[in-house]
Amino acid sequence: MLDPKKLEEIAKQISDAVPPGVKNMAEEAESKIKQVLQSQLSKLDLVTREEFDVQTQVLIRTREKLEALEARLAALETPDNKDA
Repeated sequence: MLDPKKLEEIAKQISDAVPPGVKNMAEEAESKIKQVLQSQLSKLDLVTREEFDVQTQVLIRTREKLEALEARLAALETPDNKDA
């Protein structure tokens, strides 16, 4: 099994060996990619996680009410129901 501390040490050695210009270029590329992704995602018709979670809860409550109403209807439709 690999020792996590050893892996961290190797990763640090590799990071230290990378020239500063390459690090800056990678950081700039990452920043630009994030900007482009955010720009493109903002053009999509998406909902926030909060909105999604709220709608999920509404759907759960609606399903529960529907199931209760279906059970009541089934009970009313039974032939031995004297209230009908």
